[in-house]
Amino acid sequence: MTFDDFNLDKCADGLLPVIVQDSVTLRVLMLGYMNREAFDLTCSTGHVTFYSRTRSCLWTKGETSGHFLNVVDMYSDCDNDTLLIKAIPHGPTCHRGTVSCFDTPAEDGFIRSLSALIQQRHAEMPEDSYTTRLFIKGVKKIAQKVGEEAVESVVEAVDGNRDRFTYEACDLIYHLLVLIEQMGISLPELERELLKRHS
Repeated sequence: MTFDDFNLDKCADGLLPVIVQDSVTLRVLMLGYMNREAFDLTCSTGHVTFYSRTRSCLWTKGETSGHFLNVVDMYSDCDNDTLLIKAIPHGPTCHRGTVSCFDTPAEDGFIRSLSALIQQRHAEMPEDSYTTRLFIKGVKKIAQKVGEEAVESVVEAVDGNRDRFTYEACDLIYHLLVLIEQMGISLPELERELLKRHS
């Protein structure tokens, strides 16, 4: 993909609108604009760089705060006049100190955030973590916990207790995410398998 691939005749002032999305949680983080130089710099450095319409200069997100946006993937839209960048944010994206410039619900993408945290716990194995203790005990113990939480969820569902079911289902999802990590599987892999079955 090059800057010349875009239909800039449809873009105001010849600037390409760019939507940035968290590559893990899929939460939309911000909107910015790029000229050719900003696009090329983004491609060469891997850090999302914009063109500031108010200051008429380039700016790399995170150059002063350290909260860089590291590029994972880039996609053009169907009209070739907008760019979507999936990125890994290093800290809050918004100047307000919030995760996103858009005030979407805090729970958006939380299961993916939890999965990423579980992966981090598995890599770092901090001593004071319940998740670490599960990984130390191994796959049999983790699988046992999944089974226990599944049974408890079923019992609450059969009893018609919505609040208790919600509580137990959250325990089930957490322990299942730990088991998924223990098995070396990612959420995108599961999504691909579900998509294959759906089609």
